[in-house]
Amino acid sequence: MTGGSASDEERLARVALTRVLEPGDAVGGRWLREVGAVEVLRRISAGEERLSGVTGRRWEGLGARAVKVKPERDLEAARDVGARFVVPGDTEWPVPLDDLGDARPVGLWVRGRPSLRIWALRSVAIVGARACTEYGAQMAAGLAAGLAERGWVVVSGGAYGVDGAAHRGALGAGGATVAVLACGVDRAYPRGHAQLLGRIAEQGLVVGELPPGDHPTPSRFILRNRVIAALTRGTVVVEAAYRSGALVTARDAQELGRFTMGVPGPATSGLSAGVHELLRGDGVLVTDAAEVVELVGDMGELAPERRGPVVPRDLLAPGAARVLAALPARGCAQAPDIARDAGTTADDAVSRLYELRSLGFVERHGDGWQLTRQAFLPVSTAGGES
Repeated sequence: MTGGSASDEERLARVALTRVLEPGDAVGGRWLREVGAVEVLRRISAGEERLSGVTGRRWEGLGARAVKVKPERDLEAARDVGARFVVPGDTEWPVPLDDLGDARPVGLWVRGRPSLRIWALRSVAIVGARACTEYGAQMAAGLAAGLAERGWVVVSGGAYGVDGAAHRGALGAGGATVAVLACGVDRAYPRGHAQLLGRIAEQGLVVGELPPGDHPTPSRFILRNRVIAALTRGTVVVEAAYRSGALVTARDAQELGRFTMGVPGPATSGLSAGVHELLRGDGVLVTDAAEVVELVGDMGELAPERRGPVVPRDLLAPGAARVLAALPARGCAQAPDIARDAGTTADDAVSRLYELRSLGFVERHGDGWQLTRQAFLPVSTAGGES
């Protein structure tokens, strides 16, 4: 068993309760806070001294579950796949999960060598649509790789689509990633990700609230999202329809005071509609890892300034730029006319024109001056000025 402040009896009771209480059961969490795991398990197993907050029928249901639990067997099954059980108070317990209050996990099954607590300190969640587009997969993988290269841990749910792309992006960059499952950590779900989850368990961490062998359900997927949100500093949503579970993670993150970010997509894409709605609210638009880190990272971790390409015309002194702008797009102009349009003297205009000729922007034809191709082709190519 994992060392920590919890007694062996308390830890064993929490192992058992992962089969009795559903993830996110705030009533059960209140019981744990008020009387402790050992007493909660004893009362449920005995079927007497009903704890407050549940009906008689629900109490009987919990009792029926408690009769079948065998925590020692679950711990053995976990050891067989290299997993351990971490509870509140353990050195490895991620303190940010305590922000969930009574809805925090009873405990976490953790498969992999690194410390979950250490990894959670510098982690970002990337979530999104299972049926994502090629654009969504590329953005998720690129964000994850960029974050991994910057020393951040990428957390996701191990599902198809955006989740899988995020995990692969982090692994491909030689970085760290955590898969938070809605089933036992010894199960490969979805089955098509058996190899990926195995690789994550070897190089990173596979985490879940449910005991070995337990199966996922729709409600467990939704409740799993709160762990992803609480575990990380911020959540990035890449492609999500209006009813996407990824938006549940984003809402959980917002309620917990975490950063919530979204990657924009085409305005006509239903898969990006949920992300755009998020961005119309409190979500922050991001397009790459640098922008994510600027938001969730430490002071001074700023994204580079975004600007178009610098063209030679941008480097001209203001006076020379005004003279250059005074020349017509076609044909020649006399120096006095150029000076008038530039708002300067004729002598200054002539001086500037010779400077511009030395830089290749203009050429002289008799008494007239004319723009060269260099004066406007680079600007046109950059989508710049007229």
